[in-house]
Amino acid sequence: MDAILPARRPFAAGILAAAFALGLMAPPAALAELSEEAMIGPGLRVRPAYDGAATQHTELVPVVRYYGAPWFVRSTQGVLEGGARMALAPGLHLGAQLAYEPGRKSGESNFLQSRGLSNVDIGASVGVHLEWDHKFGPMPIALLARVRQHSDADRGAQADLRLSAGVLHSGRFSAGVFSQATWANAKSTGSFYGITQQQSAASGLPAFSAGSGLMFASYGVLWSADLSRHWIAVGNLESRHLYGDAARSPLAARGSNYYASAGIAYRF
Repeated sequence: MDAILPARRPFAAGILAAAFALGLMAPPAALAELSEEAMIGPGLRVRPAYDGAATQHTELVPVVRYYGAPWFVRSTQGVLEGGARMALAPGLHLGAQLAYEPGRKSGESNFLQSRGLSNVDIGASVGVHLEWDHKFGPMPIALLARVRQHSDADRGAQADLRLSAGVLHSGRFSAGVFSQATWANAKSTGSFYGITQQQSAASGLPAFSAGSGLMFASYGVLWSADLSRHWIAVGNLESRHLYGDAARSPLAARGSNYYASAGIAYRF
């Protein structure tokens, strides 16, 4: 965890220490992010209009995970993605994916709308990932490294490092913790947080050229509850913090935001 989150977030760094302590005392958690059970269903998510926005919105999202041979699709690792993967060793997989990339709707933010700033369109990315699943004693963990290049070259590329750990299992209820860091190149950061001279003149905001680097780091909790043999409720709560030029941008009204989701899925 220390390698994922900056030192100025000591609480986030302590999550994994707690995960080890709890995980060694608990049986494996049957969490959506830490198992390979196939499932599909609807969910609701509360999110900011964009990372750094002062307003929150609620939307319908899919809860989906399927691992075949070699195809997969999932929404349980931070993004909605699908593709193919192959086993390199027990618990170690290499894959290629096509992912949904959310945009930014100015109409969801009074701040952006009042300054006449345009939308950032939704899109897709292509990329590769390496994933390691393991158990330390009874505690399951998943470590994911992923690179994503937007299909629109002007939207740039991002790289994710995500670590999840199951820490609790009691009856039908399971819980875990996770953390993710996302780096972006200058094109990617600039598409969301840069302000051109033309935009500056129209909005009254200072021009801002965004560079590459760590864009955000997040940590949170995830949970699941068995409702029946085939039905399961899942959810998570995430605290996300901007860094670098994303945090320094005049478009970042807040340095941190939260995400929360809950859904129900059919297991098959």
